[in-house]
Amino acid sequence: MTIRFDGQVAIVTGAGNGLGRSHALALAERGARVVINDLGASRDGSGASSEAAMEVVALIEKNGGEAMAHGANVANFAEVEDMVAQAMAKWGRVDILINNAGILRDKTFAKMTLDDFKLVLDVHLMGSVNCCKAVWEIMRQQNYGRIVMTTSSSGMYGNFGQSNYGAAKMAVLGLMNTLVLEGAKNNIRVNALSPTAGTRMTEDLMPKEMLDLLTPEAVTAGALLLCHKDSPTRQILCAGAGGYASTRLFETDGIFLAADQQTPEEIAAQWDAVNDTSKQQNLESGSKQTEKFLTKAMSQLKS
Repeated sequence: MTIRFDGQVAIVTGAGNGLGRSHALALAERGARVVINDLGASRDGSGASSEAAMEVVALIEKNGGEAMAHGANVANFAEVEDMVAQAMAKWGRVDILINNAGILRDKTFAKMTLDDFKLVLDVHLMGSVNCCKAVWEIMRQQNYGRIVMTTSSSGMYGNFGQSNYGAAKMAVLGLMNTLVLEGAKNNIRVNALSPTAGTRMTEDLMPKEMLDLLTPEAVTAGALLLCHKDSPTRQILCAGAGGYASTRLFETDGIFLAADQQTPEEIAAQWDAVNDTSKQQNLESGSKQTEKFLTKAMSQLKS
């Protein structure tokens, strides 16, 4: 199987540098027309410049592809709407959205200002929300859409000094989980990419010999898998240095306690059973947890 995107239109946010640039170039190389979104800010979100985005557009056009640049700040819904409107006016559809734009404001929680916490959430979480909202009805009308969130091991597992970034990156998985359910009937598939790459976001965190292994192109291979026509849905694909793995949220089968046993002491007494992973499940939706607990309760009432 050869993965192609001929005739499709993709929006890649934060596409002027790093991972977004790599994603955009690869999509264009495989036939997509690409909107290169980049505010042109530094990695802490300050400043703005269209230079990087225009350079990517020029490179795509030089190689025979089609692209346009747009400097929307993803945290500003009106600017995102304008970007999508321009893409629709130029090409008439939007098939793919890769939510990649991001900033860092790393500090321990004790030292972090609430402004820095909120700014990171605005870009990573609300930026993803804004972009999804702006293309959602288009994808519903087309009965086709592929959306890729960008999550992080910092969100799924925690990382010192990144409470704001980690909170935002875990939140986009909650957004993904619900959009998967709501988009299914209109052939909208939503996945998440958890990248490890040597970009300007990570350049001062690792030695050069390690960064050289963490190429953006290795991560992009995973991104393309998650947004093609036969892509999976509700997958969290982790990618870095040529390694690929998936992450899942599992819930143990758990225990049942009758009304006269429902005390913290009894839960503590059965803590090993609460944490027994032998029958754990990957639940399809939040309602499946309620269904599981009610099934346990009803079976006890009948016995």
